[in-house]
Amino acid sequence: MDTTEGKLLPTYEHPLFPSARSIIRECAGCHVNGLLYGGYFCNEPYCHIWFHKECGEAPLEIINHSFHPQHPLLLTNESRDGLCDLCGQQLLSPSYSCSTCEFKLDLTCGIKPSPPAIEHPLCHNHPVVFLKIREEKVPCDLCKESIDGPSYSCLECDVYFHVNCVNTSEEVNHPCHPIHPLKLVASGTRTNDFETSCWLCGEIPKSVFYHCFICNFTSCLRCTKNPPPLVIDHIKTHKHPLSIFPRRTKCTCDVCGIQCDDSVYVCIQCVFVTHKNCIDRPRVININRHDHRIHFTHHLGAEFSLCGVCHKDINQFKGGYSCSACPNYVVHTTCAMRIDVWDGVELEGTPEITEDISPFKVVGDNLICHFSHEEHPLRLHKDDVIHDEGIRCAACIHPVGFGSIYVCEEEECCFVLHEKCANLPMKKRLVFGTRPYTLKKGTRVIDCKLCGMLSYGFAYITQDCCDVDVHCGSLNEPLYHGGYEYPLYFAKKEHHRCDGCQKIIDEHMLRCNSFDFDLCLYCATLPEEIWHTNDGHPLTLCYGEKEKASGKHWCDICEK
Repeated sequence: MDTTEGKLLPTYEHPLFPSARSIIRECAGCHVNGLLYGGYFCNEPYCHIWFHKECGEAPLEIINHSFHPQHPLLLTNESRDGLCDLCGQQLLSPSYSCSTCEFKLDLTCGIKPSPPAIEHPLCHNHPVVFLKIREEKVPCDLCKESIDGPSYSCLECDVYFHVNCVNTSEEVNHPCHPIHPLKLVASGTRTNDFETSCWLCGEIPKSVFYHCFICNFTSCLRCTKNPPPLVIDHIKTHKHPLSIFPRRTKCTCDVCGIQCDDSVYVCIQCVFVTHKNCIDRPRVININRHDHRIHFTHHLGAEFSLCGVCHKDINQFKGGYSCSACPNYVVHTTCAMRIDVWDGVELEGTPEITEDISPFKVVGDNLICHFSHEEHPLRLHKDDVIHDEGIRCAACIHPVGFGSIYVCEEEECCFVLHEKCANLPMKKRLVFGTRPYTLKKGTRVIDCKLCGMLSYGFAYITQDCCDVDVHCGSLNEPLYHGGYEYPLYFAKKEHHRCDGCQKIIDEHMLRCNSFDFDLCLYCATLPEEIWHTNDGHPLTLCYGEKEKASGKHWCDICEK
């Protein structure tokens, strides 16, 4: 998508971009959660806002509304308390209001008001009248599900219908199955040989659905009332128009490399197949697993092996994301699109800005001026061995112990940094959130929720996420931990036991993809060597027996 195509529409404060994508989202206009075809989205960082096409294009002013013809209604994005005067539901922005009186409507009732009465509804033999939302929950006489919002009622029969069910016909002609009409069927009446899920979206209908008894074709109510387009012409997905193939077929999507389970779009001429939600994938994005932008390509090629997010095999003949700066880095299309990986911003057409993320300036031979200690320069001391527990790195708060360190030139200052800690970048993308993190020097005690440690050292901070201490913030994939010989990768699982400390992990952890081995972030950030006051030699981190203690190793302090 070219990010110069945005429109300023009255429904939202940021420019909105048209998309040919099929995506399951809550529309920010009508607040209905479901499948959106060809709507609008906001490309501002971390916005993740989508609109139906008709909701995004809602007019700024409505004149002569059928329920309020005496005054014009104006669209507003301000949050308002109260209920919609037509349907009785909670008023959410955007909404319509009258500047003369207190009349208010939600977006749906503003642009598509339900008629006060329907003389000949398709679902019932008698006239029905519109009712506001009721406290008493009643079942819909058509789909049998509970009615939570406004409804239509037959006063003669004392039955109720959802607003979306009232004009549901017993029989329809569907554009995706034109050879036979579809019959309305209750889910409880289907036999074992019925196709249980919708051929168009894959959803299993819970109440009623439309079915062709000749072809065993099933369409849910949503795909019947809002069918997918028969043809999509999107040049960046494919050079030819794509036609829907509304049947189950065992094939692999050429965009993401995953098997297709429901209807697909095809180009017969090129033997090209794609999921409907793989049309109009973003071309250039940032993800939190890599330092550079990644670009979509239709053919990954043989030089790649594993996905940079899930670390599983990739299909070299299918599409995915690759990095132009790192020739061996590639990500599955679906992995790159994960909401915990991608920040939601499409960057095609946006120039890349190179930021200076160095934490210090070199001011002499082995001499730097660090952002955290600008009052004095720091000098590099290589391969020092310091036994003093009181001399600690200002960034990680660990004893300096072994290796190279930076020391303040002023003797009375006592400011020390590990060389590794002094080189931590000022900005970094971390797997714990999709926003970039910024390195800050210690000004207060932080409680790192990832490793459970309290620290007054440096931390990586970002908006709307917990602070991350530099131990967790310095972890990179793959991690080769001193106590384990195989590479470890980030994972987020619940109720897994750490093989280091045996505690239960319910958040991020590091996992071995080759063997059953997991580490919590506390154990993953333990130093590989330490000094102990009871021993004149350094102690090296290692792991004991996983299943049960054999008696080969015991603690010399507590003798357990």
